[in-house]
Amino acid sequence: MTDTKQEDQKVAGPVLNSKQKKFLKGLGHSLSPVVAVGKDGLAGKIIKATELELSRHELIKIKIGKSSPASKQETAELLSVQSESSLVQIIGNTILLFKKNPELDKDKQIKLP
Repeated sequence: MTDTKQEDQKVAGPVLNSKQKKFLKGLGHSLSPVVAVGKDGLAGKIIKATELELSRHELIKIKIGKSSPASKQETAELLSVQSESSLVQIIGNTILLFKKNPELDKDKQIKLP
């Protein structure tokens, strides 16, 4: 199977080591979900909202509703690839994603260990 649009393919963000994941999980614990996936699944609006929130915050929570057609694992993998972010964790119906944004103010950037 060949794909003529290989240059357009997106890949998930860098792989995080266990120390970095533990650090981000601690930061993410107090966050509220900023994106919600519902019955429409991963429509273009959800992917755009995820990319926007990642550019604003670097670390975000996404809530997967019970009416979502895709499984939480599929949703997490697809969102991390489409937004080019790193999947930190899936807990219950909540996904934690991280994407470094060098354009944020230095004091707002998350510094990984």
